[in-house]
Amino acid sequence: MGVLTDEKKRFSYQDYLKTPEDKRYELIEGELVMTPSPVPYHQWVAMNIAFEIREFVKRNDMGKVFLSPCDVYLDDENVLQPDILFISNERINIIGEKNIQGAPDLVIEILSENTAYTDMVKKKRLYARFGVKEYWIVATGEKTVEVYSLKGGAFVLERSYSKDFILESPLLVGLKIGLSVVFEF
Repeated sequence: MGVLTDEKKRFSYQDYLKTPEDKRYELIEGELVMTPSPVPYHQWVAMNIAFEIREFVKRNDMGKVFLSPCDVYLDDENVLQPDILFISNERINIIGEKNIQGAPDLVIEILSENTAYTDMVKKKRLYARFGVKEYWIVATGEKTVEVYSLKGGAFVLERSYSKDFILESPLLVGLKIGLSVVFEF
């Protein structure tokens, strides 16, 4: 008689590479997770934030900004696709031909109905473990942005901003984003 087990199959980066290109997947702690396409408002907010950061980064020659889908390879069991990410000039060497090979300096996740728990718990923990310096969680429903900084191996909430405020980044000193414009649709 066989032994019953509820152990899930663990996937690797090689398995991840075999997923269909017409669907979005992430590899989180060896679990292959399919993510539905974001809704239009999610994409609108992502584009607005990415535009503001890109303009600031470009003007100050600070590094590169990317939008999802862009694979961030953390290790063989963790390949994520943050909504927006920034890599400083000092770490530009982690930009590979096929993916980002290591933790970005800044990661921004925009919550959706299907990803909220993953973004706020699982991915947040992984980003901290692998050394992302700053993490933003954008809640489009509430029109808020929480800004976290990595301190002692864990994220600490620096500040929570609502749509009527101007967001400032501890990492990108001098960046100011008017959130009323970001959330306006």
